[in-house]
Amino acid sequence: MKPDPHETDLVQLLRCLDGRSYASYKELRGAEFELGPARLRVLHVQGDPFAAPSRIQLELDPAKASLPGFCAADAVGRRASADFLQRAWIAALGRERSRLGSGKSGLLEMAPVGPEMLQRSGVQVSEDGSCHVRLAVGLPASGRRILGIRAAELLGEKLPALVERVFGELDLETLRVHRQALEDQVVLRAALESRGLVAFLADGSVLPRRTGTSSEPLAGAVPLRAPESLAVELEAPGAGRLRGLGVPRGVSLIVGGGYHGKSTLLGALQASVYDHVPGDGRELCVADRASVTVRAEDGRCVTGVDLRPFIGNLPLGVDTARFCTQDASGSTSQAAAIVEALEAGCRTLLIDEDTAATNFLIRDARMRRLIPDEAEPITPFLDRVRQLWEEAGVSSVLVLGGAGDYLDVADCVIQMVAYELLDATERAREVAAELPLGEARARAAGPWPRAQPRVPDRGSLDAGRGRRAERVRSVRTRSIEFGEHEIDVSLMPQLVDASQCRAIGDALLELSRGLCNSRRSLAELLDELDARFEESGIDAVCARSFGDRARPRRFEIAAALNRLRSLSLC
Repeated sequence: MKPDPHETDLVQLLRCLDGRSYASYKELRGAEFELGPARLRVLHVQGDPFAAPSRIQLELDPAKASLPGFCAADAVGRRASADFLQRAWIAALGRERSRLGSGKSGLLEMAPVGPEMLQRSGVQVSEDGSCHVRLAVGLPASGRRILGIRAAELLGEKLPALVERVFGELDLETLRVHRQALEDQVVLRAALESRGLVAFLADGSVLPRRTGTSSEPLAGAVPLRAPESLAVELEAPGAGRLRGLGVPRGVSLIVGGGYHGKSTLLGALQASVYDHVPGDGRELCVADRASVTVRAEDGRCVTGVDLRPFIGNLPLGVDTARFCTQDASGSTSQAAAIVEALEAGCRTLLIDEDTAATNFLIRDARMRRLIPDEAEPITPFLDRVRQLWEEAGVSSVLVLGGAGDYLDVADCVIQMVAYELLDATERAREVAAELPLGEARARAAGPWPRAQPRVPDRGSLDAGRGRRAERVRSVRTRSIEFGEHEIDVSLMPQLVDASQCRAIGDALLELSRGLCNSRRSLAELLDELDARFEESGIDAVCARSFGDRARPRRFEIAAALNRLRSLSLC
């Protein structure tokens, strides 16, 4: 086929490949082409039409991206504008889906996003205003023969038109609102510590979701309004002075009848460690980023965790200072989850009675009478919760429907009545005085044992599969396949995006490739990963050619590592 001198180099090459075997697409790998206002780089070429799609990157310099100054002025602007652009690309691609041959031929897509404004790899905005966009592309073929003409139409015509549409038709006012929403949340969250709060939820926020599996707000839901005694006012740059519920540091309880909104409120707190888009209903709700939800998790593995704060004096002299099991019980798994969260730097524990081990939360008077303390290895959380706050500064927020023993140790009690909030703190103290617990009351559990830092053994972090190359992949937010092992992450509620799950796999791979040197403690490894994310962006840790990564928190990285069944310690 004779090249047309008016065609771009990319179109000419694709037309020349028409009819050749699919393997000839490899000629594109690593190549760069001018593509209208953007420069296209081919990062990966799929092996056949049915394989994982090819990956490309579009690069626009500041003049061609033409983003307003507020988009690149600071880290908030860059994250907000990148998030806004990724949503714009997803919307544009949703109107352009077509099938151009076998398998994934004609596919042109970007990783989906939820309501959270996370640091992502799909779109990145730099300090100078330039922009990188990463897409997945199914290179067209019929069987294993290249459809070069259709590939030229896909990459040489449709893709430049999409670039023009997304960047040329940006709604700048909506983009400004998007950025302002993020800035408001960043500023509000930064104010929590000085005000002695673990969370702030603005009046008018909509906390219930449309369904149990949906992230969309429930239409017609009762908007949040804080009772006067629990109301605080914070200032946001865009939203101005806001009144709302201030959840104080210390020990707070959320109580009420079933289906009255207790777990919904706790769910909003655990979600508010992230920033949310305008219209989500929780875009003026913020929580301490170091808040961690802990729950019972029967059957998980536990490796070298010091459980002595909660479990000791086991039969047959089993040591709990470096406790290991491949099949933890509910109480053991929850005790381990708390100790692991504290090791990772947690400052607030979030616990729902519905997902907790009852014998870990409390021991009532009758059971204490039947089984004396010296015969019970478990120290209930009730006996440690105030010590955690008073000695370590770690707050706890608990949803309770039946464990009234905690009224004795609470600083704040929030009652939910048909999704309305009441301050029940004084009434709770009256009830506690009227019905004293006697011998079942919380009791001093002794000093918190000093644990030795856990140092992962690099040799136990093997992503290989026998003689095969490293293999790491994830299934939504359910599991991470790491070498020959599958890590179950399905019960980690603050892992909110499949892209975070993929990034955790990359972080574990980074550990296995040398970041873990069998001398650094787990906490030090998490510090190093955080530093790399902060200094060099998401590509410093994640696989660089992929556009489907989002930054996870250190707590979810640690939780995944702690659930790796091959993990061993030095």
